Amino acid sequence: MPLSKSQPRKLIHTRSIKLKGFNRDDGLWDIEAHMTDIKSYDVENKWRNGIAAGDPIHEMWIRLTVDDNFLISAVEAVTDNSPFEMCPIITKSYQELVGIRIGRGWRRAINEKVKGRKGCTHITELLQPLATVSFQTLMGNIQNKINKNNEQGRFLKPMVLNSCHAWADDSEIVKAHLPDHYKGA
Repeated sequence: MPLSKSQPRKLIHTRSIKLKGFNRDDGLWDIEAHMTDIKSYDVENKWRNGIAAGDPIHEMWIRLTVDDNFLISAVEAVTDNSPFEMCPIITKSYQELVGIRIGRGWRRAINEKVKGRKGCTHITELLQPLATVSFQTLMGNIQNKINKNNEQGRFLKPMVLNSCHAWADDSEIVKAHLPDHYKGA
């Protein structure tokens, strides 16, 4: 169900973010984000000689390549459109993320490596949803490993357990799909 009907209004700004996860032929995973900011009106801009309504003010891309354990082995960041000529030169700083694992401490690592003057606000903002998409992308692979370990008598908790209210260990969803982990009445 969409949002309720709004009051009369005029569109001013659109931010679009598209995130994708890929399994590579070499066994690694590529997690990508593409972001655009578009205004509904012309914007004065000296460097670009103005930015026409509908043209991106910001357009950034980032790709993280990770292994099965969410360890980042490669990063590529690109700025295709920006309001200032100097914006694209900061993309190389995202190489600082190579060798970091997505998971516990991820936000702290981002803050240490690329937040604020060490990076681009817009690219850095993409790193949080990229982490979520990496888990969504690898979920089937992770669950297969958990199932294999469980078959060998090494019981591991499913990642989804207690990750939200639907997967709470006392919910009907867990009772139906993960009965061994159900803790309801």
